[in-house]
Amino acid sequence: MKSLKPGTAPAACLLTVAILGLAGCASLSAHLPHLPQLPWRHQAPPPEVSTALTVASPQGMALTWPQFWQRNDVVLDMSGVAGTGAAVVAPRSGLAWPVRVVLRVAPGAVGALEVRGAQRLVVPVPAAGTGTVDIELPPGIYRAATKQLDVTWGPLAPTGP
Repeated sequence: MKSLKPGTAPAACLLTVAILGLAGCASLSAHLPHLPQLPWRHQAPPPEVSTALTVASPQGMALTWPQFWQRNDVVLDMSGVAGTGAAVVAPRSGLAWPVRVVLRVAPGAVGALEVRGAQRLVVPVPAAGTGTVDIELPPGIYRAATKQLDVTWGPLAPTGP
């Protein structure tokens, strides 16, 4: 049976501790996102820009809302809108509706969103909060034959007498 030379056991022990320490750091950074990224960790790729939908004012003037793919959802970023307004959303010529459409709004900028397509949907938007709120349109709002979605936003209408 071979034995280690005198003085090599502490070096091997230190090497083992260093390797385990680095592995622990990598594991912690995955669970604690506020820690700085380690150099060998890959950043998430930026979202893929989408051109699947056209967005225009009711008068037909093109609006430049950012839109991007998030898995098989097309996210329309409405976080820049405030007050009251309206828009018409339709699939780009020659394309079908995406599987899902998500409207992204900023809390407190508008009181509610109303979407009219094959069905009507009114969604209140939180009055306070940080970041943005994603509102996924349910499947019945638009169908293959739906030509456009009429989206309006404004203050939350009072309910009841």
